[in-house]
Amino acid sequence: MSNPAVDLSFLEVCTGDNPDASVIWLHGLGADGHDFEPIVQQLNLPPQLAVRFIFPHAPIRPVTLNGGMKMPAWYDLFGLSLDVTEDEDGIRASAVAIDQLIAHERSRGIKSGKIILAGFSQGGAIALHAGLRQEQPLAGVMALSTYLPLRQYLSAECDINQSPGSLFIAHGTQDSVLACDMGHQTHS
Repeated sequence: MSNPAVDLSFLEVCTGDNPDASVIWLHGLGADGHDFEPIVQQLNLPPQLAVRFIFPHAPIRPVTLNGGMKMPAWYDLFGLSLDVTEDEDGIRASAVAIDQLIAHERSRGIKSGKIILAGFSQGGAIALHAGLRQEQPLAGVMALSTYLPLRQYLSAECDINQSPGSLFIAHGTQDSVLACDMGHQTHS
């Protein structure tokens, strides 16, 4: 699905008629919106709970870390540590695209306090980056096996009074891609 007001194509799954809440769930590097689509059924939500799940597809772009191979990616990666150069332009462009999805949900009648931004790995990094910088606080941000990009700008760009209602960060101890220390540093 796509919408002219939104730069990203996305999948949409509703758990009931007339949703009054939305979850925007971002996939990791190399995946696409289909990656987390099965989670909707696995959550086994009660039928009276009408939630719209949005699963956007990251743009296809070359990824330096993977030898320049083109793949779905929210931004370019130069390495997997917190001291490596970050693709600030790519991170900010993806955050703008996610802001468009959030605005689209608001235009459909979903209040900011009923929108959750979720993401895994690189999608979790964008969820944190975009979710912590919203002018109208979201219901929550969920970040799985990820880190906070552009953390050096957070205090200047994030109003602590506008933080999301809930923030959930989890990182697998057996993650063989992103070191668990990155998750710990993000949490602190």
